Amino acid sequence: MSIKASGGSPLARPQLYRTASILTITQAEQQDRFLQLGELNQLVSFLNSGPKRLEVADILTKNANILVARAADKIFVGGSAISYLERPQAAVIITGDQSSQDKINELSGNIQGDFGQSFRSLFNAGGATPPGFKPINVLRYGTTRMRKSLRDLDWFLRYLTYAIVSGDPNILSVNIRGLRELIDNACSSAAAIVALREMRRTALLIFEEDIKGQDLVKEYFNVVISEFEAPSLTDKLRKRTSGDLQGLRLPQIYAQAGVSTPRFVMKSNLSADEKNTVVKACYRQIFERDIAKAYNLSLSNLESQVKNGQISIKEFIRSLGTSSIYRKQFYEPFVNSRALELAFRHFLGRGPSSLEEFQKYFAILSATGLSGLVNAILNSSEYTDYFGEETVPYFRNLGEEPQECRNWGPQIDLLNYSAPFRKVPQFITLFSDYKQALPDQHPYGIGNDPLSIQFGAIFPRENKDPRKRQALFGKDTRRILVRRGPGIYNQISNPQVRPKPVGSLGPKIFKLSNTLVKTDSSQNFENSVDVVTKVTYLRVFGREVYQEEKLLLKPIESQLKDGQITVREFVRQLAKSSIFRSLYWEPLYICKAIEYIHNRLLGRPTYGRQEINKYFDIAYKQGYYQVVDAIIDSSEYIETFGDNTVPYERYSTPAGIALRSLRPGIIDQRFKKVISTKSARFVELGTVKEIRSSNDIQSRISQGVSSLRDQSIIFKVNNNSNKEALEQALRATYRQIFERDLNSFSIGGEFLDIEAAFLNRELNVKELVKKLALSELYGKEFYRPYPNTKVIELGTKHILGRAPNNQAEIRFFNQILASKGLSAFISNLVESTEYIAVYGKETVPYRRFPTLPAANFPNTEILYNRLTKQDLSIVVPSFKKVLGNQ
Repeated sequence: MSIKASGGSPLARPQLYRTASILTITQAEQQDRFLQLGELNQLVSFLNSGPKRLEVADILTKNANILVARAADKIFVGGSAISYLERPQAAVIITGDQSSQDKINELSGNIQGDFGQSFRSLFNAGGATPPGFKPINVLRYGTTRMRKSLRDLDWFLRYLTYAIVSGDPNILSVNIRGLRELIDNACSSAAAIVALREMRRTALLIFEEDIKGQDLVKEYFNVVISEFEAPSLTDKLRKRTSGDLQGLRLPQIYAQAGVSTPRFVMKSNLSADEKNTVVKACYRQIFERDIAKAYNLSLSNLESQVKNGQISIKEFIRSLGTSSIYRKQFYEPFVNSRALELAFRHFLGRGPSSLEEFQKYFAILSATGLSGLVNAILNSSEYTDYFGEETVPYFRNLGEEPQECRNWGPQIDLLNYSAPFRKVPQFITLFSDYKQALPDQHPYGIGNDPLSIQFGAIFPRENKDPRKRQALFGKDTRRILVRRGPGIYNQISNPQVRPKPVGSLGPKIFKLSNTLVKTDSSQNFENSVDVVTKVTYLRVFGREVYQEEKLLLKPIESQLKDGQITVREFVRQLAKSSIFRSLYWEPLYICKAIEYIHNRLLGRPTYGRQEINKYFDIAYKQGYYQVVDAIIDSSEYIETFGDNTVPYERYSTPAGIALRSLRPGIIDQRFKKVISTKSARFVELGTVKEIRSSNDIQSRISQGVSSLRDQSIIFKVNNNSNKEALEQALRATYRQIFERDLNSFSIGGEFLDIEAAFLNRELNVKELVKKLALSELYGKEFYRPYPNTKVIELGTKHILGRAPNNQAEIRFFNQILASKGLSAFISNLVESTEYIAVYGKETVPYRRFPTLPAANFPNTEILYNRLTKQDLSIVVPSFKKVLGNQ
């Protein structure tokens, strides 16, 4: 296989096992139909048996130690076998209520109570003993093997409970079939069979009074034993007819675990409904949708012929492939290369296998058109072997048959539902890349470049102009890095010259000496502590630190100035700070973050996969801080910078160097001379260059912050407020909540108790706002007459002093209103973090965004300037559709 290109590796999760619900739903989904009555009844019976299955699995889990111990005692002699069961893998009895605990104790006592009966059970195997079984001595068997054997018995029991809960023994068939040969190589499969039978007998004793539970346990234990005794399945082979194709095999467990693709075969003795189902399957395979259901289209003449047996399914498929519908959908909008790939998808259920096969059919398509391509595919021996005359073509995807590795990525993508939306051909570009040299790009990612300003893998979004042009880099592939300074000092060819300064050809080196730390002498200003500190900030952070950030770094800086830490330790502390993490770790994916950190601390990009994989492993297993320690404690850092040298840029990529200099194509260009003006800059900026009318001048004068911000009054109540201030705050609260002042005539006796409690300081402002908003009058005025969206706008206006922020906030409060009503909505607003932070307990809510600049000014302006009683329309938020705002 070529190592110069790769088709990529899209995420593929082969199904590991089936469940009763997944099997039923998937079969209906594959046929693009609703669940039938029989399938619904299967789901109902499965769901109704759920409590019983969970109860059985729970009892088996709680008695796992007993079951494993009895099974182990059946095959091991000369010691206590259960003592070798590792605790983390053993089933532990969960502490519950007293009744369940007594039931477990009763079950355990019933099994362990009669020692004589337990001893007699050694001679009662419960069935024929398999040939070759001999009891195993614990001491001779060894500690390691005993632990593995007990672990395996516990594993069998755990997977039995999984199968009982899932309602399908498929997980047992997939994982147990073939273990007999594996265990025979290690010890004895006959002993395992005896242990499983004893485990089954003991489990049936536990459910002696529960007939349904006993039948359930017996059914699944029989599957465990029968699958273990059965021989392993042979691999599924794919016939190859050409020497340029890969020989492939697929383990049968993939086919057993997944839901197989349904085969639709047209027979003359089928009913009318069954024949219609086969015809719809043809439509779904060729047109990728049921055109009769989606577009009310049907080829009635062809349908009647295939149903009456006048033409075969193969000829029906041929007619669909050469029809005008297929031509408009999958041929005319695409280039020939992509049309060929889609034809393979529709008629063979796979993608092109090799460049030779692609060239063969591409020549047919170019010479004879779409009809010639369809005829060539349907007349091929492969189509005849797989589908014949009566079978509808189906997708031969992962789990259905072996997949080739050389076109793995495009093959998976081609069988996705979104394949027709990709206009760019994938297979021909991949096959051509196999014969091209490796491009100059980073070992990870696609579409990335080696510029110094874009470290690491760059994964572009494929929403527009999608492309799959990965380059396969092995662990021994190394990036080309250019040394800053003489090339003879390159560390790859001459590692001993790492600490040697490069002189005037390289970057400026700042080094802090111990004498300068102690004396803080200013004679050598370039190497003073302040300069070294500033240079370190620039190197590590890539910019000067802000004043607030400097306050956080002040303790570390003081330790450097006092000589308590070295520059190397100073760099380590800066790299572990929250500022550095927020810049180069948290917002980036891990590959790009490691590239940034490596370049900042060590002065060069990474060489390739072998180096960056090491940091991947450290980051995954030990965390971010250990990545920083691994870089700073590396021999390269110590040899190059030592303890008191500030890291500097030592290597760069070729494109990064070219980016910093003039390109050869523009060096000889003659730039026009800039004619300087004699007028001062402030005069030039103050000159009006257009003719302004009086209205234009007035509009410019009225710009900026209006007087609303100065004239707004905020009412607060504290312990020193007199009665007059309390009454003012009360009236302001009325105006804020009800949008008008309330007098005793209008409020009647509803608010007398609330007023009295507030004036007597029994209520604070926050509690007053909540009680007023929960009053009968507020519900009558602002809740009952309006829809929920309008209620939300008015609620945020009255309580938070603003309009809703976005549609997401409206949806959130709409759910509260719909499910819990007005009281929960008001309580959520008053108790929100925003209300507490802005108003607290003693401030009357007010309009928060009276003027620009403000993020929510437009909606708040409309909401406050609109007359509530005269305009019932909803204020639509003036936010553009962006991520997180919908």
